[in-house]
Amino acid sequence: MFKEYKTIREVVGPLMLVEGVEGVTYNELVDIVCSDGSIRKGKVLEINRDKAVVQLFENSQGLQLTTAKAKFLGHSQQLAVSKDMLGRVFDGMGNPRDGGAPVIPDKMLDINGEPINPAARDYPDEFIQTGISAIDGLNTLVRGQKLPVFSMSGLPHAELAAQIARQAKVRGGDSKFAVVFAAIGITFEEAQYFVEDFKRTGAIERTVLFTNLANDPAVERIATPRMALTCAEYLAFECGMHVLVILTDITNYAEALREVSAARREVPGRRGYPGYLYTDLATMYERAGRIRGCEGSITQIPILTMPEDDKTHPIPDLTGYITEGQIILSRDLYKKGINPPIDVLPSLSRLKDKGIGDGKTREDHAGTMNQLFAAYASGKESKELSAILGEAALSDVDKLYAKFAERFEQVYINQGFTADRSIEETLDIGWELLKILPVTELKRIKKNLIEKYLKD
Repeated sequence: MFKEYKTIREVVGPLMLVEGVEGVTYNELVDIVCSDGSIRKGKVLEINRDKAVVQLFENSQGLQLTTAKAKFLGHSQQLAVSKDMLGRVFDGMGNPRDGGAPVIPDKMLDINGEPINPAARDYPDEFIQTGISAIDGLNTLVRGQKLPVFSMSGLPHAELAAQIARQAKVRGGDSKFAVVFAAIGITFEEAQYFVEDFKRTGAIERTVLFTNLANDPAVERIATPRMALTCAEYLAFECGMHVLVILTDITNYAEALREVSAARREVPGRRGYPGYLYTDLATMYERAGRIRGCEGSITQIPILTMPEDDKTHPIPDLTGYITEGQIILSRDLYKKGINPPIDVLPSLSRLKDKGIGDGKTREDHAGTMNQLFAAYASGKESKELSAILGEAALSDVDKLYAKFAERFEQVYINQGFTADRSIEETLDIGWELLKILPVTELKRIKKNLIEKYLKD
């Protein structure tokens, strides 16, 4: 039952105060009906006795307090969901942006979702192939995992996001795989890049895109990732699909949260972000996972640009606490022309051991992964030593490690944004690179695997 009030008392920026309300709930949707019949949307941000603070989704300019009415709709924000969403482009509020007809819904779902019962969660242990060696070989993505990408301003994280969306697949069987892609607070040019790239490569057929532009309201920016996750939950848990959710850029989301928090005059936390930033991010990240007895799953790759390239900034810092690892992009590698510029040493996938090995990838995966990490770390040390003391100070083995590090960056990491490598190709490239080192240095791989895979 709708409740209408003509008691709008104050409008400050995007916030509106309505008095004398009854039975209104937090997050409830509101229609502001103007005297000319036009409607502006909003939602309830705060309730204090008979007063409601409403956040407008659009500009409050020209709003007449004396003639406008606030109509409370009795439910929070919802998304019309259907399998027909695949191949479509929507705005941050779930409205079609591709010129097509609105989706005929199978269901209307609350965008805030419902928490997954921890006892019902299934452990992530299935390999997802992204086609990118630095991820598949060394920081493996597992179905049901949340693995963020930490980027820096000016680095090609948009290209990496598009590449993962194009190439990602669950190996084996004819499992249904879909991508839900949410672009948060991006420019029109970036939005066009994603749409055109997916159309050109045919990836659009299995993708649902939600695009929130930089000039859209901040409150829409907060809704966009939740729209995407609600769509993903429907496809995963009701349609039995394996869904990869890519959210870019989480930094823009957190900035919008700070903007709304400042408008509400809340006490700021670290760097001006609200004290509940950790909780808010967790309500999104924890919607990833697998449910026991359910065929579908949600795997998340949130992408964020670290302000001032600072890993200790609240956004990457809190994201790292909630998620299972991180893929870190490097400015130094990007300057060398290496793409994607993934810095494998500080990167980490905490679940990588669960998704690799015989029957999942290949029996030699764990050993070669550990050996490549160790050899690359030693090679970087040798190169630094050479820069300080000169090459003459290096032993013959140190020189081989330095050569290995150089080749590793140029061949293994530097595959470009179009190459799609199978896990077998990635592992074979690793073995080719290990030939640079003497066999006596391969201490992290079992002898029988060296004999089997290290071919002349």
